[in-house]
Amino acid sequence: MNKRVSFIFLLSAFLMIGLLSFKLIKGIEGKSNPEVPNAGLTLPAGFNAAVIAENLGGTRHIAVSPKGDIYIKLDRPRNGKGILVLHENAGKAEVKTSFGDYGGTGIAIKDGYLYASSNKDIYRYKLNAANEVISPDQPETIVTGLLDRRAHNSKSITLDNDGNIYVNVGAYSNICSEFDKDKKGCPILDSAGGIWQFKADKLNQTYANGVRYATGLRNVVGLDWNQQDNQLFVMQHGRDQLHGLFPQYYTDKQSAVLPAECMYALKKGDNAGWPYMYYDHEQHKKMLGPEYGGDGKKEADPKFIDPVAAYPGHLAPDGLLFYTGSQFPAKYKNGAFIAFHGSWNRAPEPQAGYFVVFQPFKNGKPDGQWEVFANGFSGSPENTASGHAVHRPCGLAQGPDGSLYITDDAKGSVYKISYKK
Repeated sequence: MNKRVSFIFLLSAFLMIGLLSFKLIKGIEGKSNPEVPNAGLTLPAGFNAAVIAENLGGTRHIAVSPKGDIYIKLDRPRNGKGILVLHENAGKAEVKTSFGDYGGTGIAIKDGYLYASSNKDIYRYKLNAANEVISPDQPETIVTGLLDRRAHNSKSITLDNDGNIYVNVGAYSNICSEFDKDKKGCPILDSAGGIWQFKADKLNQTYANGVRYATGLRNVVGLDWNQQDNQLFVMQHGRDQLHGLFPQYYTDKQSAVLPAECMYALKKGDNAGWPYMYYDHEQHKKMLGPEYGGDGKKEADPKFIDPVAAYPGHLAPDGLLFYTGSQFPAKYKNGAFIAFHGSWNRAPEPQAGYFVVFQPFKNGKPDGQWEVFANGFSGSPENTASGHAVHRPCGLAQGPDGSLYITDDAKGSVYKISYKK
């Protein structure tokens, strides 16, 4: 083989390797790739997934109208707009329009209105008969002046059937110890660390007009109204740093899985106990927090409510949806889907999460073991373990045909999951 032939052979080999690497990277990043089934996700038999939109920005919560338009809330405005409206056709969803000059998380459709939140305010927009926003530049301000101290500031929302809207006001603290110097009580609970209830049709409400519906909740991003028992359900983000702050009581391994991420069924006046307690899903007990005299063995005051379900710690539940459709098999009817955004602080244990799970329900309450429903968002087991996920599930919505929509706020992708017998 002469030098010219050798050079051409080596150049061809390098080009082939580069092409294969490019295809692999595109597949990992969730780009449209026919060689990757189900958009790279692992699903139960009979389900299929497709990426119907990508590169939209930080796509947080999502709502789908009865006519099939998809409304997505961005964490921050993109090109000056924080709400995207997509129309789906032939397996792809294109941006139809956008509006709203604010970022945030919450978005919902109820009784002819689109509701959306910034990190301080809640707005609503009247919809026409086609479920399109009539005056996108003239929203009604429903609630104003909610606390925003940057940490845990997303104002997630849901609505009941009696004209009320519920909003999370997260605690801007891990465990309140920096504010509760004398251990007499956490002073920030008067305006944060709970769920507030407001009227859905009353303008310019403030804290004074609302009701602190439930307290003792460190931060809630995923929440939904359970139609089966007409009750508010929420997913709490548990506290951090049990081992880091109290190595005499907790090992690294314990701190990686504790405290549990908890599902609560809330009624007016409930107290979930933050910062004074946490839930240990391995012992099935409410434990007294170490800042308040706990040692990993002492139980908390029984006055605090019990979670109705609990999951391993630090998985970050950012989406909650009760499935009421008929497309999926009967076992999914009235059960809950939970989007776990994924962990960052389980070291030295591997990071975990980055999946959507299904929690079976019966008669309006969790019934049976939860199961991973959609996995593979991170791109690989190595990405999951290191916490470098390519995609991170966040928002959940049900389409008019019963399909499940999932947003990803890392790459701005939207997944659609359907079932065929």
